[in-house]
Amino acid sequence: MSQGVIIVGAGPVGLMLAGELRLAGVDVVVYEKLPAATGESRGLGFTGRTAEILDQRGLLTHLGEFRWGKQGHFGGVRIDFGKLAENHFGVMGLPQSRTEELLEKWCTELGVTFRHGHEVTGFTETDEQVVIDFEGPGGSGQDSAQYLVGCDGSRSTVRALAGIGFPGLAATRGMYLADVVGADLRMRPIGERVPGGGMVLSVTLEPGVDRIVIHEPGIRPGHGAGELTFAEVADAWQRMTGESVHHASARWMTALTNATGQAAEYRRGRVLVVGDAAHDHAPLGAQGLSVGLQDAVNLGWKLAATVNGWAPNGLLDTYHDERHPVGVELIRNTLAQSLLYLSGEEMEPLRAVMRELVEIPEAARYLAGQVSGLDVRYDMGGGGHPLLGRRLDPALELTRPDGARTRVAELLHAAHGVLVVTGAGAAGAEAAGAARGWADRVDVVTGSWGRGDATGPAGTPEVVLLRPDGHVAWAGAQDGTLRTALERWFGTAV
Repeated sequence: MSQGVIIVGAGPVGLMLAGELRLAGVDVVVYEKLPAATGESRGLGFTGRTAEILDQRGLLTHLGEFRWGKQGHFGGVRIDFGKLAENHFGVMGLPQSRTEELLEKWCTELGVTFRHGHEVTGFTETDEQVVIDFEGPGGSGQDSAQYLVGCDGSRSTVRALAGIGFPGLAATRGMYLADVVGADLRMRPIGERVPGGGMVLSVTLEPGVDRIVIHEPGIRPGHGAGELTFAEVADAWQRMTGESVHHASARWMTALTNATGQAAEYRRGRVLVVGDAAHDHAPLGAQGLSVGLQDAVNLGWKLAATVNGWAPNGLLDTYHDERHPVGVELIRNTLAQSLLYLSGEEMEPLRAVMRELVEIPEAARYLAGQVSGLDVRYDMGGGGHPLLGRRLDPALELTRPDGARTRVAELLHAAHGVLVVTGAGAAGAEAAGAARGWADRVDVVTGSWGRGDATGPAGTPEVVLLRPDGHVAWAGAQDGTLRTALERWFGTAV
C-alpha cells in the first residue's frame, strides 16, 4: 500500500500541512527541490488569525522573541487595532526563516520524512494512488501516495502538471525587496508614499540589517533568476528617497510583481494545491503566507480523515468550497490596497475618505477583519447562531471541574474535534452522551467559562462543537441536532 500523502514544497505552508497530517497519524513525505532551506527572511510575520492557529497547535510560544503589531493598515491607511473590541494584533518583524525552522523541527519530531534535493517532474494518477516521477542526487525515481499536494509556490509544478487553470491579471508593476547590511536606515514600518505613485518601506531586522521594499513606477515587472543586481536596488532607493545605500550590501534580494492568479480548482481528483500554488498576489502585509498557513490547517484534518478512512462523503471537497472564496477575497483586498497605496495624487480624495471611515469602529473592524483573517466564516449548514462557522476565540478560558483553567487554544493542540460543554444542565449532559460514538475523533471537555457560568463571552452557548481548525461546527442554540453536525464533519459513529 502506498503512503498517505506526498507534499511538494518544504516552505512554511508545506511544513504546516505535513505537521497537521502527522498529528492524525498519516504517513507523509515532503519533496523539496532545494538541497536545504535558504535561510532567507522573506515574509516578516503573519496576521492575527495565523498567530491563533499556531497557538492552537502549541507552536506560537516556541517562536522565540517577536513583537505584536498593534497597528495595521489598509492600503497605507492606518488602523489602530488597539481601539477595536477584538484582538487583531499580528506578529511583526519575524523573519519567515524562523517560522520555517520552528515548523521543520515540529515536523521532524512528529516523524515527517523529508527528501531535500529531489525535484518532482511528473506524475500519473490512478483510481487508488498518485505515482510521482522525481530527479534527485541519486538519479531518477518514482514514489507513490494516496494523495499529492502542491505547496510549491505561485509557479507550481504540481498545479501545471495537474492541468489546473490559474486565471488572473498580468503584472503591470515591478518591485524590489532586499535585506541590506550596513545602511542604518530610519524605520518606515508600513511604508511611505512617494509622489507619483511610489512607496518605500524600511524596517530593522537586527542591528545593522534593514529590510527595504521599493515600489517605483517604471520598474520592469519581471527579472529572471539571478538578473537583479544590488546596484539596481540601490539606484532605485536613491531615486525614491534621496538616500544612498550604495555603500551597503545585500544579504538577500528579490524582484517581485503585482501579478495575480488563483487556481480554478483547489482539488482535482487526488491532487490538491495550497498556499501560493492556489493564490498569488502582490505582497502586502504577509497575507499570502498567512492565508497559506490557514489553507493548510483547513485541509490537514480533512485530508487525514480521508486517508484514515472515516471522512464523511464530500468532506475533502469542502476544502475548495471553503478556501477558494477566501482566496477570491484575498486577491480583491490586495488589489484594492495596491490601487489605494500605489496610485498617484489622483487617489488622494479617496484616501482622505478612507482615513475618515477608519475612525468609525464598525468600518475599522471590517477592514481589520479583512487583513487579520479573523472574519472568515464557513457555511456550516442550517442554523443562525452568530458563532456558527466562525472561529471560537482561542484566548477564551475554561475553568475545569478540578479548578484548573485552560484556554480554547490548548484544547486544540491534538488537532481533534472538541465538544465544549459548560454548565450542569440536561442539555449539556445529553450532548456529552451523544458524542460518545465519536470519542476517537472528538474530545468532550466540561467546565465553565472564565467568568464562572455556562454562557461565555459574546453569548457563547452551553454546548459548542469545534472542528480541529477551531471553527464552530455546532452551537447549542442553532436549529438541527448535534448528531447531524457530528456526522457531517466527523463521519459515522463507532
